[in-house]
Amino acid sequence: MPKTATRTNTDTKNEKRDDTTPGVKNGRVEDDFLELAKIEYQKRRRSQLESIKKLDKKLLREMLYQMVLGRHFEEKSAEVYRMGKIGGFCHLYIGQEAIGVGAITALRPDDMVITSYRDHVQAMVKGMSPEAVMAELYGKEGGCVKGKGGSMHMFSRELEFYGGHGIVGGQIGVGTGMAYAAKYKGTGQVAVCFFGEAAVNQGIFHESLNMAQLWKLPAIYICENNKYGMGTSQKRAMSIASVAHKGEAYGVANEFVDGMDVMAVREAMERAIERARKGSLPTLLEVRAYRYMGHSMSDPGNYRTREEIAKYQERDPIVLFRETLKEANILSDKDYKAIEQQARDAVEKALKFAEESPLPPESELLKDVFAG
Repeated sequence: MPKTATRTNTDTKNEKRDDTTPGVKNGRVEDDFLELAKIEYQKRRRSQLESIKKLDKKLLREMLYQMVLGRHFEEKSAEVYRMGKIGGFCHLYIGQEAIGVGAITALRPDDMVITSYRDHVQAMVKGMSPEAVMAELYGKEGGCVKGKGGSMHMFSRELEFYGGHGIVGGQIGVGTGMAYAAKYKGTGQVAVCFFGEAAVNQGIFHESLNMAQLWKLPAIYICENNKYGMGTSQKRAMSIASVAHKGEAYGVANEFVDGMDVMAVREAMERAIERARKGSLPTLLEVRAYRYMGHSMSDPGNYRTREEIAKYQERDPIVLFRETLKEANILSDKDYKAIEQQARDAVEKALKFAEESPLPPESELLKDVFAG
């Protein structure tokens, strides 16, 4: 079996604690749980202070802007969904912004990305305009696929963004095929596939990792582990808690990454990109984060307590990155207010565009529909 390159962005003790500590006992937060979160927050602040020295200040501010834009965009999406202006399913990314931003900003523009149905923020970070995403949510002609895909199916061939996919794990095989195509054609591209931890229990995950390592494909598999597959805790559904270690069964390089730390995500991604670009080898990244909202807008999230959510909000990825940049004198309070206003303006502009965009004409009904 090929030698497995395994790195972690946290110590084994902390990783084990995160696997086994429920945080809530008999409906009550354990006494030291929030305190542990605060300690981890300070640890990440120190780590980020070192990491940001390697990046251009303009890029760091752009990363923060993309995170803030994603947060405000999703909050506004929730608001208009409740008003009945967005139909169907709608899965929000609130709390997971550091993953999409940290990973995608490390890519080249021509690198390929494919993801699950929680896809709004990844699409925007890849280059899709907020207007095109919001109009798609509205089912309007100005959407990225003319209003025919909706929330779960953002897509842009020009941007090398190959969709949100509604079938759990369905995109993993497609992403593996994209990596094969890149190697076959010699384009030097990397194929990045995002999925949730519940998709790991699907057979296509294991088949894809085996094939990617066997055929030496430039694939990066990013498991966004937010701890719940719909309303089912990972502890109730997965016999081995560490998703990253599952890569070892196939000789695939793997890492555990703190998904609340945008710089940790980016640095792990840079290592994976180098492995894919120079060695044509796959990587599995288990990036642990936490979604603040329910699985979708129809999920009230009654399986979690307010205290559990509050524990993770102590380590909010946007607050962490903002405060680190301030401490490093890269960002002032005035700068942050300007970023927030820019993001809010962009969301309002997107909302106006979606409201005013027409519905798709009837002539579009059977276009792009193919029978097998």
